Amino acid sequence: MAARILHRLRHALGAEGAREERAHDGGEAEDCPESSELEDDTEGLSTRLSGTLSFASHEDEDGDEDEEDGAGEEPGEPTEPTGEAAGAEDGEWDAAAKPPGGSLLTRQLQELWRKSRSSLAPQRLLFEVTSASVVSERSSKYVVSLQLYTIYLIRSGQFDKAPATIARRYSDFERLNRRLRSRFGCDMAGIAFPRKRLRRNFTAETIAKRSRAFEQFLSHLHSIAEIRRSPEFLEFFFLQDLRAAQRLTCTGMYREALATWANACRLQERLGVCGSGRFLLTLAGLAVCHQELDQLGEAHGCCEQALQLLEAQDSHPLLGPFLQAHVHLAWKVGKDKRRSEARLQGLQEAGLPLQQQPSLKECLIKEPLE
Repeated sequence: MAARILHRLRHALGAEGAREERAHDGGEAEDCPESSELEDDTEGLSTRLSGTLSFASHEDEDGDEDEEDGAGEEPGEPTEPTGEAAGAEDGEWDAAAKPPGGSLLTRQLQELWRKSRSSLAPQRLLFEVTSASVVSERSSKYVVSLQLYTIYLIRSGQFDKAPATIARRYSDFERLNRRLRSRFGCDMAGIAFPRKRLRRNFTAETIAKRSRAFEQFLSHLHSIAEIRRSPEFLEFFFLQDLRAAQRLTCTGMYREALATWANACRLQERLGVCGSGRFLLTLAGLAVCHQELDQLGEAHGCCEQALQLLEAQDSHPLLGPFLQAHVHLAWKVGKDKRRSEARLQGLQEAGLPLQQQPSLKECLIKEPLE
């Protein structure tokens, strides 16, 4: 506003000087109308631009307009610009001083960001067939070609950096469909299943149609609560991985077993069965493989996760082995082990013979996976 006042004062003084010159010359002609229109337009343009460059709030503008009216009556001495306006006129602007409009917009954006972080996006499990490959399998004296479908389980609503995967044949899907229809006949009545074909099974068109059909089939099954919690549906996804991981662990192939245990863990997390006995067995397999590979910190973390799930289950057969493994690993990595020692003491006082308890690896090897 101070810049506007100075501009008008300079214009008024210039106009008075021009009138005195015209009175002194006397016989000079009038200024041409084009120059006066140009002068007026320049004044209007300057006024509009000065209005857009105001750094004050609306209340400050009202106060400045009152001062401007008073300055128009007594234009003898221009007022000094103060505060932010003076800094703006001199070309200097304090970065810490923010306009109220900008700070209001910043507060609104911050509030929206906080609300978006506190509100959870709805998550949904997606089944996506990413590839299909032909594998050969020897049956008696014949070699049979089979189609193997790779399926990704992806959680929507968030970034899934490590999706779980399975590889299943058409016969596996057919077995699942048959078992579910025998148990959930009414719920399965409206769910379609791709038919078997005698010819042209390996064409690109057939593979693409079957892939989309399997995606829809699994999505329909997962949308029914009774089916997605059934053992038939769950074991279709991770029982094969558990058996393979157990077999690899028994043969001492710990690195290969670790990858299989980890995929089985991700599958159970996606399917929402992290409190089941199968998940505790998976954590035991992860802990054993990490320990055998000298990854003691990861093994300790698996034992801690298992003990949190066993917090209220004092009679579970895996509680004693997990406590003993946790105490040993905590001593190795320098973590607190007093709580696990206290729980072991409580189990011993309750009559549990700790000396006869099998180790975590022995429990893992002896566990039947049917």
